[in-house]
Amino acid sequence: MARLNVKPTRMELANLKSRLSISTRGHKLLKDKQDELMRQFIILIRKNNELRKEVEEELTEAMKAFVVAKSLLNESFIEELFAVPDKSVTLDIQEKNIMSVMVPEMNFSVNEDDKDAELQYGLLNSNSELDDSIERINKILPKLLELSEIEKSCQLMADEIEKTRRRVNALEHLKIPQLKETIHYIEMKLEEDERASITRIMKVKDMGQ
Repeated sequence: MARLNVKPTRMELANLKSRLSISTRGHKLLKDKQDELMRQFIILIRKNNELRKEVEEELTEAMKAFVVAKSLLNESFIEELFAVPDKSVTLDIQEKNIMSVMVPEMNFSVNEDDKDAELQYGLLNSNSELDDSIERINKILPKLLELSEIEKSCQLMADEIEKTRRRVNALEHLKIPQLKETIHYIEMKLEEDERASITRIMKVKDMGQ
């Protein structure tokens, strides 16, 4: 480990000891932050995996029902049915702070004027599979929104964990050892100078006797 290129003086020694103290405290704070970020990240990952499994299973069932409905109904009827949305949805995205990481908090609401609206189609042209698929997809929407929120949070936290890890490693394996080695070098150099000074004084005294 290459030491810092500084002059071996007592003032520089005091300065380096102060920097070492600050770096050591900073390392501890960053390490604590990294540990807490990892804890929060693991919780989110587990929740993400569970929710993704639920969403995939429910989407699969909804699509199965839709495929059956599509095979039994006129294709132009289905296209016309879904051509114009029967209701509008407003998405509100806020932010929340998790260990200094700003992650999204998403909420959606169906417009009040449209909340009671339903897809308008003739019962003779429809079938239970189509009704089932539409109902299933409507129920999945909140979970899809929550899943997107969690996955984005996981991505942002993973980036912050990586940045924090690099800073911790830089302090632990580079800056702190470098400061310690430089402090040790200056202390040895000052002791050596002090011994040389004492030796010179003693020689001067011997010459004066």
